[in-house]
Amino acid sequence: MGQHDIRRPFKRPAISDQQRRREQSLLRQEQNRRDAQLQARRLASTILSIQSEHHELQSLSEEPELEPGPGPEETEPDYRSQSDGYDIRQLSRIRGAEARRWFAKQLMLPEWMIDVPDNLSTDWYVFARPAGKRCFVVSSNGTTISRLRNGSLLHRFPSALPSGARTNNKSAQSYCILDCVFHELDQTYYVTDMVCWAGFSLYECTAEFRFYWLNTKLAETGACDAPSTYHRYRFSSVPVYDCVQEGLRSAYTGPVPYVKDGLLFYNKQAHYQTGNTPLALVWKDTNCSQYVIDTDNKGEIPTQQQVVLELLDDGRLATSDDPPVIFGCLNGEFIQKTGLHSGDLLRFSVSEGGLVLVDGKLEKADLQYLGKPNRSRAFADSYSKVLFQYAVRHSPLQIEHIFASISSPVSDESASRDTEMAG
Repeated sequence: MGQHDIRRPFKRPAISDQQRRREQSLLRQEQNRRDAQLQARRLASTILSIQSEHHELQSLSEEPELEPGPGPEETEPDYRSQSDGYDIRQLSRIRGAEARRWFAKQLMLPEWMIDVPDNLSTDWYVFARPAGKRCFVVSSNGTTISRLRNGSLLHRFPSALPSGARTNNKSAQSYCILDCVFHELDQTYYVTDMVCWAGFSLYECTAEFRFYWLNTKLAETGACDAPSTYHRYRFSSVPVYDCVQEGLRSAYTGPVPYVKDGLLFYNKQAHYQTGNTPLALVWKDTNCSQYVIDTDNKGEIPTQQQVVLELLDDGRLATSDDPPVIFGCLNGEFIQKTGLHSGDLLRFSVSEGGLVLVDGKLEKADLQYLGKPNRSRAFADSYSKVLFQYAVRHSPLQIEHIFASISSPVSDESASRDTEMAG
């Protein structure tokens, strides 16, 4: 058997337009400029100033999902977000579904890896994602707060982060925002990204710079030290590698002090952009995650794949992407009969007809209506998640495919260039 035949099973043709969207996203980063400092202040202010913790926890306690962040008080009036329509004073009062939607939009959400990116070995990092509750952590005015992505409070505590405790409180403008995963087993916040440090916004910095800054600054503060009176929880960075053969192998099989939940791939030039982005990708298999195929409310794997879509004004069923991908349409009689409304999230099963893709785009989907999902859901599924879950059940993207896309084995010199963010 020839060499071509040996490699053939490990090559997969592109099944989506994910690569095109990656290129468009990089182009938008160069074209679109925003007030990143204001974005950071708005997020920090909202996390710290949400009122009435008792009522907040009541309205958001249903949410099992993860994520948000903390920051300083904002005194400038009438700043309004271009994307959400709230000014800072309004944001401090949002509750329930509004809070879930707003907070979830502030995170950078990776797409699921459907196709292996071009130039994976030169343009991307890889690391093992910690299992746990994803959250924003904000330190400001002598306190530290962590919030899940639905807006609910996770912890309020002193920390060694800048302005994170009374003992290291600096000016009101010295605040930090970290994108973290709280790992229950060792009570540690694993920092996967840095949004703002000591009042300096990192929204428009590349991942290459953010990871370097995170690795350098976090250790300097003593935040990685063991818990103490004025530092209740330990923080830790994660080992990040160039996505060459050895780096990918280390992320996939190497030991880490936390439970793994898949691999995260970051484009080195990616800015921290809120919402779904094809410049960050998540990939899973059973060797590096307990949760590869989605489970139902009972924690069991359903016999048929289930998807959650949003009902639009005209009856179309859309994903959470921007722009959304349309999976079908409900007729008006069915909508009226079932009492559904525009904006509702609806759960469907993927029937025997499955998903039909033509040139990387969805042609049709055989869906069966099941009802509404849990109220804790803030958004519909993304297109990449639906396709990843479909592929897992039929023709999964395997680790061998990713290794095969990295053309040359790693040398000792490239191994030494790995960016290791050791906690």
